[in-house]
Amino acid sequence: MQADADIMEKQGLSTDEIALYRALVINEASVRTLGDDSLRQLAIELTHQLCKSATVDWQKRESVRARMRKLVRRLLRRWKYPPDVAEEAIKLVLDQAEVLAEGWYRGKG
Repeated sequence: MQADADIMEKQGLSTDEIALYRALVINEASVRTLGDDSLRQLAIELTHQLCKSATVDWQKRESVRARMRKLVRRLLRRWKYPPDVAEEAIKLVLDQAEVLAEGWYRGKG
């Protein structure tokens, strides 16, 4: 918890953005390739795009999950996330998004 609070203060990330940031930096190659600032910006953009695209039942409908997976893959490619570790990052980002999604729905209501 303290580590997240430190990241929030130091990096200026929300709790949702921190969750996605952690999914992106889990692989050392991504940090070496992109650098911390780019990964922070990517986490912010991912959070915004996923929140905007999430529907109430996206976790249950495979067509919607596929669209979300495609959105994440496209963003990672645009930011030049290392392709050899992208699949793991996509899975982790979507896993985090599933956990965060309930809060996103409340925010839309």
